[in-house]
Amino acid sequence: MKSPTSSRKEQHVRITLSNDVSFKGKSAGFERFDFVHNALPELDLDEVDTSATFLGKPVGLPLIVSSMTGGYKDAVRINRGLAEVCAERRLAMGVGSQRQAIEDKTHHRSYSVVREVARDIPVFGNIGAAEVAKLRTADPVRRLADLIRADGFAVHLNPLQELLQPEGSPAFRGVLRGIEMLVKNLGIPVLVKEIGAGISAEVARRLLAVGVRIIDVAGAGGTSWAGVEILRRNGIRRKGAHRDFAASFWDWGISTIDALRQVGALKTQQADLTVIASGGIATGLDVAKAIAFGADLAAAARPMLKALEKGGMKGMLAEVDAWAKELRGAMFLTGSRTLQDLQTKQLVLRS
Repeated sequence: MKSPTSSRKEQHVRITLSNDVSFKGKSAGFERFDFVHNALPELDLDEVDTSATFLGKPVGLPLIVSSMTGGYKDAVRINRGLAEVCAERRLAMGVGSQRQAIEDKTHHRSYSVVREVARDIPVFGNIGAAEVAKLRTADPVRRLADLIRADGFAVHLNPLQELLQPEGSPAFRGVLRGIEMLVKNLGIPVLVKEIGAGISAEVARRLLAVGVRIIDVAGAGGTSWAGVEILRRNGIRRKGAHRDFAASFWDWGISTIDALRQVGALKTQQADLTVIASGGIATGLDVAKAIAFGADLAAAARPMLKALEKGGMKGMLAEVDAWAKELRGAMFLTGSRTLQDLQTKQLVLRS
């Protein structure tokens, strides 16, 4: 018999693949800006270097295949496929929430399979804020990290999702204390990420104050996890039920570009801050714009999962390669030999 968590995770993947769960009236914001074209780049295309470092390991692109799934039978196949592509193209990868792995050992391999096929890439684990608020020691999270031989561990902040889930846990008192405890005791870097509603400068400052140095802004404009939960609620609710309050929150959140600009600006105060941009990253050009706006890396989930499900490993490799060509093209056309050069380039508001 499936655990409630396993069933929910499987529903999430099915809904995101079979429904339009994009934001309805809000975008990530990248389409509002253009690079200033450099007609005299003074470099050859083959000089462009897209390599980066994440969690102490080299990667071929500043792209993370972001946390998606795990904790049910078919997740073994999905995470194996994602990890195989990441290993082939030297990309970082995050596993989906490991809450189910705390509850029982039935689907541990849906997470550990990542390291079976991708031994050298940066991999990070993942647990929700509501679980972190309950922690008294780092031991449970350390066991989850050991399960995938993690190079880092992400805490995902998802108050909106927990609010809207019929079985959610909107109990967030103590989350910051739990994050601080993990930073001090886990022994590997702690990342903090939203899941599609964005992190503001004010929240980022609070995270920096307790020692967090890697923040994924995960803004609004890509997959609406509020939308995913609204569709789940509609499937769960009884016929004839009254209007559901959740529908008002489909487009809730800070757009990715606004969250990125707010959090990226904090690098002037915290030089060792690593900023990840996710939420509506749909092309290599979006990756380039994110880096020019202050990100060190970008992350994507649903586009990669859809490419894998539609075309298998070959299809996902083709998607990654297309993004790589777009990123390299943007770097060439702005005269950026390295990602550090790209971070200095100007973006202008589209007229």
